[in-house]
Amino acid sequence: MTASRASDDQRTAITMPEISRFYGIVVRMYYADHAPPHMHAEYGEYELVVAFAPIMVLAGNAPFRVRSMVLEWAALHQQELLSNWERCRGARPPLGIEPLE
Repeated sequence: MTASRASDDQRTAITMPEISRFYGIVVRMYYADHAPPHMHAEYGEYELVVAFAPIMVLAGNAPFRVRSMVLEWAALHQQELLSNWERCRGARPPLGIEPLE
C-alpha cells in the first residue's frame, strides 16, 4: 500500500466510520451527513447508498445478491441504524452492529 493510499484510508475511517462488515461488504456512515438517514455499503468496486427510514436504495449499483444482503441486514437492524444516524449527526462515533450471518 502506498503512503497516499494509506492516507486516503485513514481519512475515510475518520469521516466515514465502519459500522459493520459481512461477506466482503463494508457498511459505513458519514458524520453530519445530509438527510434522509442513510448508509453506504461498499463491495469491491461497487457502492450502494441505502436509506433506512424507509429502507430503499437511493443510489449506486451492486450485484443482486449483495444488494439483497444489504437490504436484509438493514431491515434486521433498522433501529440500530437510526440510533447510529443520530449519534453521527451529533458528532459522536457510531456503535458497531452485528454482521449478517
